[in-house]
Formats: sequence, structure tokens, C-alpha cells
Amino acid sequence: MRKLLDFLVRKRHWFLFILLEIISFVLIYRNNTYQRSIIFSSGNVITGHIASISGAVTSYLNLKQINRELLDRNGQLEMELLQLQEKIASMQSDTVSFAGYVPDSTEVFPYHFITARVVNNSITRIANYITIDKGQAEGVFPDMGVVSQNGVVGVVAVSSDHFAVIISLLNPKFRLSSKVLGNNYFGSLVWNGKNIQYANLEELPRHVDFQKGDTIVTSGYSAIFPPGIVVGTVESHEKQHDDDFYSVRVKLSTDFSSLTDVRVISNYKQEEQREIENEAKRND
Repeated sequence: MRKLLDFLVRKRHWFLFILLEIISFVLIYRNNTYQRSIIFSSGNVITGHIASISGAVTSYLNLKQINRELLDRNGQLEMELLQLQEKIASMQSDTVSFAGYVPDSTEVFPYHFITARVVNNSITRIANYITIDKGQAEGVFPDMGVVSQNGVVGVVAVSSDHFAVIISLLNPKFRLSSKVLGNNYFGSLVWNGKNIQYANLEELPRHVDFQKGDTIVTSGYSAIFPPGIVVGTVESHEKQHDDDFYSVRVKLSTDFSSLTDVRVISNYKQEEQREIENEAKRND
């Protein structure tokens, strides 16, 4: 306390000066209309700048939440597009096979997305894996497909209560049934362990008509991925050892080096399909 008093005594002339300045400004503001308007205008300018800076800071802090909401909305729109594509394909099939048949419009689309954030990602190993921040508590289980906003990412390998590990498309253990958009001939897409931007679509029949730049999509011949999800584009092709097939070099649409958010595909019919397929195999 004594030190504070000593400080106030030593600096008393500064405090007196500040007090007199305040009194002077108050007298000027109260007794002069012109000066009052100038001070008022300047105050509004300063307040406006402060409010602008505060708004910019608040907007920046809210970007994470806004980005997550946009990802969720994009996921909903993409799922609606897949649902529409499936209905169109079903109607075309029914029109060809059963003239006059009207498909059941009440059938529920079996797929939906679970948005998750990438917390660990490897791209430099021979067998690469990705860890996400969603697990069984959020409905994420093994053998669920995973996509980004640009294309296929991989398949869930294991999951705990709040995390899951994905077998990345950049992993030779992962093979994806894919086809050229516009036809029904499919092959098996697999990464060759070299460039993270490319994979090979093997065993594609030679009579399939395609060219460089054509889109490669999922075939839908599994319970993991619905048909029509983008995988990449045709870069080049060559004959395989068997002259009846092509090996197509595919430029992947997903940039694994900057992957931050993904969508896990949940299919409520997946378990039923797997059980009946396993039963058929046991009966062989």
C-alpha cells in the first residue's frame, strides 16, 4: 500500500494533467456545437471499425461450424442424387422388362451418410490407413464404405466406441468393384503402391468402349457402396497378359494428401445381404 501511495505522489503531476485534459474536453463538448458534432462523428467511425473487426473475428471463429453444416448439407444432396439415380435405373429396367409395371415409390432408400473428421492419415506407406473421430456410438461399424466430397476413400476396418480405422484406397488390400460411367461392364480397382494420385482398374473387358477423361464410378455390386459414386477418370490403358482384358490407369478424384472430412455410408440392408450371400456359399 505504501508503495502505491509513493507512486501516486511521484506521478501526481501526470494525474493532474490527465484530469485537466478530461475537464477541458468535457467543457468543449458541452459548450461548442461544432466540436461536439466532430467528436460524435469520430466516435461513430471508431465504433464502426471496432464492430467490423469484432464481426470479422466472430465470423472466422464460426467457420468451423459453418463448414461442418455445409458438409452435412452436401452429403444430404449427394445421397438424394444417388437415390434419384437408383430410381431412374429401376424405372428403366422395369420399362424394358415389365411393360406397364409401376415400381413401389414407398420403398425406403437403404443408405445414409455419417459425417466424420480425419484425425490421422498415412499416404507414404505401402498399406495406408485413415483414422476418423466417429465410432460405434455414432453408428460406424466395420465394412462400411467411406467417401469424401470428391469420391471414394476406403472401407472401415475396425471401430471402437468413438473412433474407427479405415483401409484407404491407397492400400493394395482394398479392391473396389468399379465401372466406366455409362455401361455395366465392371472391373476391380486396386492401388499399385506407387503414385497416390493413380490406381489401376483391372480385368475390364476389351470390348468396353471408353476414352481418356471418362468417369469411373462404383458398380454397386456389393453392400458397401451404392452405384454411381465417383472414383476417378480414365488416364490411359494397356492390354493385360490376357488379351481379352484392359488394365486402365485411373486418376483418383480424392486428394488423400489434403483429406480432412469424410462420410461413412451406412446401409441398413447390408447385414441381410451378407448373411444370404454367405449362406449361398456354404451350400456350394
